[in-house]
Amino acid sequence: MHAILSEDTRETTPTIFVIFGATGDLSLRKLLPALYDLYVKEKLPLRFEIVAFARRPFTDDSFRELSKSEIIKRKAENPKLEQFLKHIRYVQGLFDTIDSYDSLGKTLLLVDEKEFGTCSNKLFYLAVPPSFYESIITHLSSSGLTIPCGGEKGWTRVLVEKPFGNNLVAAERLDMLLGKLFKEEQIFRIDHYLAKETIQNILAFRFGNSIFEPLWSKDYVEKVEIILYERSSVEGRGSFYDAIGALRDVGQNHMLQMFALVAMEVPKELSAEAIRAARAHALESLKLFSKKEFSERVKRMRYKGFLQEPGVASDSRTETFFSITAESKLARWKNVPFILESGKAMSRQETRIQVFFKKDSLLIKKGDNEPVGNVLTFRIQPTEGIDISIAAKKPGLGTVVEERTLSFEYGNSGTEKMDAYEKVLLDAVRGDQTLFMSTEEMKAEWNFVMPILENWGTVPLGEYEKGSSPENLKSK
Repeated sequence: MHAILSEDTRETTPTIFVIFGATGDLSLRKLLPALYDLYVKEKLPLRFEIVAFARRPFTDDSFRELSKSEIIKRKAENPKLEQFLKHIRYVQGLFDTIDSYDSLGKTLLLVDEKEFGTCSNKLFYLAVPPSFYESIITHLSSSGLTIPCGGEKGWTRVLVEKPFGNNLVAAERLDMLLGKLFKEEQIFRIDHYLAKETIQNILAFRFGNSIFEPLWSKDYVEKVEIILYERSSVEGRGSFYDAIGALRDVGQNHMLQMFALVAMEVPKELSAEAIRAARAHALESLKLFSKKEFSERVKRMRYKGFLQEPGVASDSRTETFFSITAESKLARWKNVPFILESGKAMSRQETRIQVFFKKDSLLIKKGDNEPVGNVLTFRIQPTEGIDISIAAKKPGLGTVVEERTLSFEYGNSGTEKMDAYEKVLLDAVRGDQTLFMSTEEMKAEWNFVMPILENWGTVPLGEYEKGSSPENLKSK
């Protein structure tokens, strides 16, 4: 399993990164800076080009200047920046016009013939709103641009950002189209949360430390909390956010992927196929709620002032906060609650997974005669690390104990740090699909979420003040 257990050598076959929607936010804020970082770290293929494709009228030079200014905003300027920019060229075109793909094809052929002198790998990244996916995927296929040109070499792959549709029917339609036009090994469905260091380390932590995996079950675990709090409000994305809400935005993807890594059974082997199958099995194990259970297991709210956000409908019923108490049908997790909770405009920015171990077997108590509750915490943001609370004897006479925390900080590890989009791009080049969602995972997530969305109307929509503490919302 390359993404977690090994460092591969650099790709020697020339590779072209084609970015659709290159002038958009995702490309300028995330992808180009990530490619630049990989270039500085000498992780990109030995020979590469970046072809930026978008509708706005840029030349190669003017787009390079735009890219330079955006990279400098986010990265320390490096003497290699000018060299990196020389690898970028721009193609103006429309996503739904076949002539634009002809122009793109001529540029790719020119790069192969003049720059590389051989057939290159092609990585097509759809950094565009989901409404453009179908048109781009269809035109890519019909234009022949995704046909590998070099036998065993010269592969082509397509990267698709979440969200994969906004409901089960739309997601299945998109996935069927992808499956019809491409082979599964060509398709990379991105949920960048899977590429975060602490998320990846859940597997290494579980399966690389014999002291934890035996405790990973209903016999020792009281509950699991998966939380994702954001300080920001919708911030200019009112129209987009009003159409999807918090559950679709982060629950159906990021949070359920975190659930899958915690709840999954031990895979048969540490390969991409086995890990993705184990994640899918965990997601398929989620219990669906009866109508009676909704009032007990599902909660939704929105922050005050949401209706006044630009683009939000005056009669909107969209949530900006949700809490769901889920359960798995897997035998190892019988009756263990998995609490998934997320909200915008909260008092703090924090994403974490906490595993609470049972207290009832401990004989030694704290000063208040309460047993120490061991809690294992995976901190995903803003700081990445792992904490575990343990019982330690207080200095002095007697055997009174107190809670102490053992911590590991990724920032202090002394190793070179790589952000999520760097890993996404690098693993796509390597062909390692471990950090990318499978069809089965995507379907299982929607199968769990859709009944909740269909019954949202039966759940009261509460309100909270901007900047509220998550703890204060639990009693509302």
